Amino acid sequence: MNLLLSDDYLLQDYPENITNTIRSGHSTCVRFNRKGDYLASGRGDGTVVVWDIETMGVARKLRGHSKQVQSLSWSRCGRYLLSACAGWKAILWDLQDGKKYREVRFRAPVYGAELHPWNHHQFAAALFEAQPVLVDVQDRKEIQYPLPTAPDYDTVKQTTTAMIYTAQGTHLLSGTSKGRLNIIDTTTQQLIYSEKIAERSAVLLLRLTESGKDLLVNSNDGIIRTFHLPDLSAPDLDPDTIQLPLEHKFQDVVNKLRWGHVTFSATGEYVAASAHNNHELYIWERAHGSLVRMLEGPKEESTYLEWHPHRALLVACGAETGRINIWSVTSPQKWSALAPDFVEVEDNVEYIEKEDEFDIHPHEEIQKRRLDQEDEDIDVMGVVGDNTELEKEADNFRMPILFDLGESDSEDEFINVGFGTLRRKSPGDQDDGEGTGGEKAPVKKRGRGRKK
Repeated sequence: MNLLLSDDYLLQDYPENITNTIRSGHSTCVRFNRKGDYLASGRGDGTVVVWDIETMGVARKLRGHSKQVQSLSWSRCGRYLLSACAGWKAILWDLQDGKKYREVRFRAPVYGAELHPWNHHQFAAALFEAQPVLVDVQDRKEIQYPLPTAPDYDTVKQTTTAMIYTAQGTHLLSGTSKGRLNIIDTTTQQLIYSEKIAERSAVLLLRLTESGKDLLVNSNDGIIRTFHLPDLSAPDLDPDTIQLPLEHKFQDVVNKLRWGHVTFSATGEYVAASAHNNHELYIWERAHGSLVRMLEGPKEESTYLEWHPHRALLVACGAETGRINIWSVTSPQKWSALAPDFVEVEDNVEYIEKEDEFDIHPHEEIQKRRLDQEDEDIDVMGVVGDNTELEKEADNFRMPILFDLGESDSEDEFINVGFGTLRRKSPGDQDDGEGTGGEKAPVKKRGRGRKK
């Protein structure tokens, strides 16, 4: 469809208003899958919840961690989900049945873990005050390869605080607690490039655009940086010629805000960030480096931020309540989409009936039409349209439907009112689950019996 002929709201690439709020426990991190139809959220109690974006309902609940979930990462096919927690453990989940596919224990708490973009049997993990590792889980017994943190000439003690794969998965990008940005070859596990981009400040987060050509770095000095990334998968790559030109620096020079979490937009044209001790979200345009929008929402700080991979939709976790707030574009009602000849009028007009508009057809003709329709072969499994993309995505995973109401909805929204019976909690119900319809359970009085 030609976007120049579309409505103005379809041309907007960034959200405007908060349109929805979902909750299941206290969410600490969120991550969209590649197609954008599911959103995974990690909770403070270690539970991982998978949300269906279309229905805003819970599709899966995964229980295996005992500490707060630190990071989430999807496989390319959408079937496998990697979760890492502060309890020195990472779990690779198979969403076909919701069970653990692999479980890996480390010698230190995990900052974050990232799956290989093309191989779900490999991931990298940044550990607290320990060397980062490259983990191979092809077999039941995993193999952990230690990775370098800094070049040999840098003798300052530092740890890796953030890691991410390149688009092709041939290299790892890592940031350290002393402001270094490293490039590591995943085949040799050797450091091929290192540069100090932030003085005396830790690198907190790394993000790439969908094309993998632009890098977003958030550091502890209150500056968000974007870099142009060279093609690291080129066969004639010379490590001595690698350069990362700086594109923009985004910062608040007046209020000196420290940024909590940052992300690229779906197209990579915008950068969004949350700030510490501030409830607003900031959106900059990369072309000019200017601030284009400040999103207002609940009066609480947002701890984690994620942009939908294909839509102008932004989700953020609330620091105090743990709710997942959703910002998107508010589309106006367009009745002409349902009826092309629909026209809004200010005054009443007299309707002129067409000559054959309400004609009654003979019963024989109606019966003949019905029989003709029954003879047609109806394809209930196929999809009308171009199947080129469908053939490419034929091997993609589709999550099974979850029929258990107790598993598919939040414990905060449903309460038990009887054996095998649940109902949605009303505003008058108490949080401890005592209010189940306003009736109090009869209390049996206990008294001391007489001795005969």
